Amino acid sequence: MMMETAWSQTPSLVRNIRIPLSAELDAYPELADAQDLDAEQYDYPIKSIREIAPFIITGMVYGWKFEYTPLDKGRGVEEYLEITEIVPSSSIQSGITYVSPWIQNNRLNCWVEYKRSDSQVQSYNLWASIENPVIHGRGYGELSHGFDGIKEAAYEALKDAIRNHYRSTIKNKPKAIRGSVLIRDIPTIGIDSGRYVFNLDFFLEYGKIIKYTVY
Repeated sequence: MMMETAWSQTPSLVRNIRIPLSAELDAYPELADAQDLDAEQYDYPIKSIREIAPFIITGMVYGWKFEYTPLDKGRGVEEYLEITEIVPSSSIQSGITYVSPWIQNNRLNCWVEYKRSDSQVQSYNLWASIENPVIHGRGYGELSHGFDGIKEAAYEALKDAIRNHYRSTIKNKPKAIRGSVLIRDIPTIGIDSGRYVFNLDFFLEYGKIIKYTVY
């Protein structure tokens, strides 16, 4: 299976986050942005990158809370994942800078930079120093969905990571699992057959495992 790497892996720095992001130059026809006849040439990719950057960086700086319900066919329970930002991504937008843009393969690319504050560095070091397991996941999202496709891929990566971790630690399927994660390193994102492919590493902070009381 061939996968085009959209955003290359780069070294993770605790103080200074620097990640490459990119977006298609043209919106897919079914997206609302494609209907805006007054838009300038680069309006769509710039808008996309400015949506993607806070979403990813807030997951690296503050993390996400989650509630995960495993699939249980015997009980007729569908798999479900709910994610909320611990701190709204809007709170870090003013601290993000976009530098060195370039065009390649019909995509607008740029480096996105964010400098953690002292308290944010301390928070990251705390996540890294205590007994938080590292979990890994891969997810997919439709390229034609634009920013929503990025979110789909990231959330599917988290679901994959949670599922794989707890399968090895819990004997019986729980009713729900609640916890928090922090993106540990720079995400690796590619494109494969019209889909985003999102690989993520997380620190996992155990929350609460809710068991079924009656079958």
